Amino acid sequence: MSAPISNVRPEPDKVLVDIVDYVLGYSVDSTLALETARNCLIDTLGCGLEALSYPACTKLLGPIVPGTVVPNGAKVPGTQFQLDPVQAAFNIGAMIRWLDFNDTWLAAEWGHPSDNLGGILATADWLSRNAIASGKKPLTMKDVLIAMIKAHEIQGCIAIENSFNKVGLDHVLLVKLASTAVVGQMIGLTRDELINAVSHAFVDGHALRTYRHAPNTGSRKSWAAGDATSRAVRLALIAKTGEMGYPSVLTAKTWGFYDVLFKGHAFTFQRPYGSYVMENVLFKISFPAEFHAQTAVEAAMTLHEKLRQAGKSVGDIRKITIRTHEAAIRIIDKKGPLNNPADRDHCIQYMIAVPLLHGRLTAADYEDAIAQDPRIDALRAKMECVEDPQYTKDYLDPDKRSIANALSVELDDGTMFDEIAVEYPIGHKRRRADGIPLLVEKFRTNLARRFPQKQQQAILAVSLDQATLEAMPVNEYVDLYVI
Repeated sequence: MSAPISNVRPEPDKVLVDIVDYVLGYSVDSTLALETARNCLIDTLGCGLEALSYPACTKLLGPIVPGTVVPNGAKVPGTQFQLDPVQAAFNIGAMIRWLDFNDTWLAAEWGHPSDNLGGILATADWLSRNAIASGKKPLTMKDVLIAMIKAHEIQGCIAIENSFNKVGLDHVLLVKLASTAVVGQMIGLTRDELINAVSHAFVDGHALRTYRHAPNTGSRKSWAAGDATSRAVRLALIAKTGEMGYPSVLTAKTWGFYDVLFKGHAFTFQRPYGSYVMENVLFKISFPAEFHAQTAVEAAMTLHEKLRQAGKSVGDIRKITIRTHEAAIRIIDKKGPLNNPADRDHCIQYMIAVPLLHGRLTAADYEDAIAQDPRIDALRAKMECVEDPQYTKDYLDPDKRSIANALSVELDDGTMFDEIAVEYPIGHKRRRADGIPLLVEKFRTNLARRFPQKQQQAILAVSLDQATLEAMPVNEYVDLYVI
């Protein structure tokens, strides 16, 4: 007979302890990280405001029971909703992810660390309004920026060397984990309570990637992060009651996360937690496109102009070769019919065809009215993706973190255009000087979609000044976005 399993409760797994000690003990002193977090904040909220133009998104928003208003609850920017922090986190999280236009982190696992803002902002606003009602001080927006930096770091550092997609799990698992950790700190969990909360984030059920891949690609990918960050708030609140945790949730033989969901492998880490991820995060500035295609879209915009200058059209194209990296081929190299906007914004061929045709790529270009143009599928049929091993290597290199794509076009008459290669997208750290002014302009555009001029100016006056924003109470900042 085998030896009985010991029922002695073990010490918490090191991964849990490291996350909690980082959240509770690390002091953010990086000016670059705080400035980048401010830019991330306004970009992320702007993406949410744009999503409010889409009924497919807004039909999911509001309280679970229509008409419910929560006194001192968290307000949802761009709306009149005031909700409990769990539902507010879902609302904000769904908005900011809906159009696939917020920030990105690419490594062994990819994802969008600003997805955590749903839980962070909802919780900070709720805490602040209740603090004021009790005669206490509210949280400031600097607290929000610090929480964003730490959530980015947890999600991003785990993602660097640990691929969840390769075992069929979706990256929003890391949103739930990171949000649980930082929200737990915000609501005042003790160290032991926070370890319990983080253990619940791992023991929880986890989303499959089914909704991101053919033939099932669908709109759940647009609200999955909202679901994850709202679940994190719920878990943190459960831990606040004193509910027990599960210290060996990762390492427990047979029943732990590693054995059940990670093929028996333990997580590996390239670097300790700090502020690296926020400082190096990728912004989606020019195009609402899955990030592995951002440089391809930029190259397609250049080719559109070259075709025009040569007096040619897309109808003259015989073949387009896309030289790319392995991750792009695995995720967005897609043949056959595209069934909905969520399908189209994860197809590199579609994201190249539209700018070749129109010299643009906007969120509206994924809708049926544009997609029914037969020239798009005709162009897609002429495209071929080819992996460049060097591009794949540079994609994983921590000193480069490139997301390169190169397009070659051959015309029916045999003419070959010079290959257009773009290594780093406009939202990359290496292109911050070019990117940030465009990011601010993107924010201005998104504010104008929702608010009258006076309200736009009030938001901009605070949002574009680091010191002013950091000092502002969270509830006062959120109130600026109320319709």
